[in-house]
Amino acid sequence: MPLVSMRQLLDEAAASGYGVGAFNVNNMEQIQGIMLAARDTASPVIVQASRGARSYAGDRFLYHLMLAAVEEYPEVPVALHLDHGNSPATCISAIELGFTSVMMDGSLLEDGATIADYDYNVAVTREVVEYAHVRGVTVEGELGTLGGIEDGVGSGQVHLTDPDQAVDFVERTGIDALAVAIGTSHGAYKFPRRPDGQILAMRLIEEIHRRLPHTHLVMHGSSSVPASLIERINAAGGRMAPAFGVPVDEIQLGIRHGVRKVNVDTDGRLAITAAAREALAAKPDEFDPRHVTRACREAMRDVVAERMRQFGQAGHAGDYEPRSLEDIRRMYEAQEPTGAAA
Repeated sequence: MPLVSMRQLLDEAAASGYGVGAFNVNNMEQIQGIMLAARDTASPVIVQASRGARSYAGDRFLYHLMLAAVEEYPEVPVALHLDHGNSPATCISAIELGFTSVMMDGSLLEDGATIADYDYNVAVTREVVEYAHVRGVTVEGELGTLGGIEDGVGSGQVHLTDPDQAVDFVERTGIDALAVAIGTSHGAYKFPRRPDGQILAMRLIEEIHRRLPHTHLVMHGSSSVPASLIERINAAGGRMAPAFGVPVDEIQLGIRHGVRKVNVDTDGRLAITAAAREALAAKPDEFDPRHVTRACREAMRDVVAERMRQFGQAGHAGDYEPRSLEDIRRMYEAQEPTGAAA
């Protein structure tokens, strides 16, 4: 099975009422862990790479690792997504490489740190949509800004998404998916305490979904940051402070109100770090790096499989026949839906 359209994955998720995890990768072991989890749980999946990941792994290495993944796991529908594209040029380069979905994050300027004005966001996002849709490629936009900074992206300021502006933004840009700012943050240190309604504005998701029932919503900064992983890291020599992420039950509430894509990065990093520290501590005389990387791959597999079950995507890999990008291109051209949420 070739890489498929993220639009179809999200349309199918909307039709059946579940969310699809979007998991960040930087290397082979992370990709293998995600694909093993997808096979274990019979899940469709979104694999996403940031600009930092593309720089670290190299575009051609990263893309060919993904080609190997879809060859090895032909039963798994997989979309390859660019996370937080900082400019139309960055998004276009990903599309030309073979990504089947891109995010144009016009909420920030090209430096990935300075908050952009609304008209700029509309203009650059629309430019990417016009380039992508004639190629069958999905586009995610962002309105509002998240807290925290991760992989060099973030203003460090939280600006919640305005529902009225969200309606205008979707109409003017034609995006397939909208990342909403509800108080979440990038990184491990998201909140000073377990978030509640005063910290996470879940009401915004409900309101935006009511106004935009046919637009797929996206939750960024949605790692749950399990205390058990931090405890394991510290027990094996780490020095992480207590941290609070987004509770799974809050993510599930979002999924019930139109969230179809859930971004998870930090949980994978924590799981890998815990596994690496434990592997090194268990065999201090071991010098074969595979002793560590094998443990990291299994840790990624475990945390991703858990999230897939929690988001409801488990068991849905074989529900439908993936459509080609050419099919999706024709859908955009004719403005015909691929599923219930088009």
